[in-house]
Amino acid sequence: MDNKPTPHRTPDHSDETRGAPVSGTQSLRRLIQILRVLARLGEPDGLRFSDIARETGIPAPTVHRILKAMELEGIVARNPETRSFQLGPTAFEIGMAATPQFDLIGMTRPSLTRLADQSGDTSFLFIRRGNDAVCINRVLGHYHIQTPYITVGSRQPLGISAGGLAILMAQPSEMVGKILASIGSRLSHYSNSDVMDIENALQRSHQLGYAFIGERAVPGVSAIGLPIRTRSGIPIAAIAIASISERMTPERQKTLSALLRREAREIAALLDVND
Repeated sequence: MDNKPTPHRTPDHSDETRGAPVSGTQSLRRLIQILRVLARLGEPDGLRFSDIARETGIPAPTVHRILKAMELEGIVARNPETRSFQLGPTAFEIGMAATPQFDLIGMTRPSLTRLADQSGDTSFLFIRRGNDAVCINRVLGHYHIQTPYITVGSRQPLGISAGGLAILMAQPSEMVGKILASIGSRLSHYSNSDVMDIENALQRSHQLGYAFIGERAVPGVSAIGLPIRTRSGIPIAAIAIASISERMTPERQKTLSALLRREAREIAALLDVND
């Protein structure tokens, strides 16, 4: 059964489809479109040629030509069995070279500090790695009972922590299904969770407008989180606040979610992206 993403872009009826030459600028824009689609939808299994053409709206012959050039340069890699495309080693090298210019930990530290100071609780920064959420920074608050049980460098399946759930709720529905199918066998290690638990948490989080986790990642601890999105809608990271469950009342969740939303906008502005 074909579970690949459904079309959502307007087809690119360009001069090229009528035989006219295409400018270098237009070719570059199309290459970037393809990169963004692969970054947003291509993990973990990659995208087929037809999926990329459908998602970008770029004419199929043009997609084929660009992908061939990108593959030769190592920007994309093709699975020899499935023939699907993913970002390649050159894309990774470019991303690593850009990392010093986009020091996510440094850029978000003031926001995490404000969240910890104003809430009194522990604030966290998460990023996605494969189908896991990895904690890459945290700041302790001043409340006498802190919840630093998720340590820097620790990782859990997406949907287990508030940060991971925030990243998951920002994914397209088709991708969510693929992720849950992949992590399902690992969920029982976290308070005997299963795929239905994550689906229910996602539904509730969408209703609330923020990710909420109650005692799943750590017994006795509840947390809320929000994603940080790139300009093209990719959830690049997530911020979260965790406390002992008795402090995380529905009324307090509203207060904390407003703090998170403000800081998510601040981080987005620093990264020159939109939340």
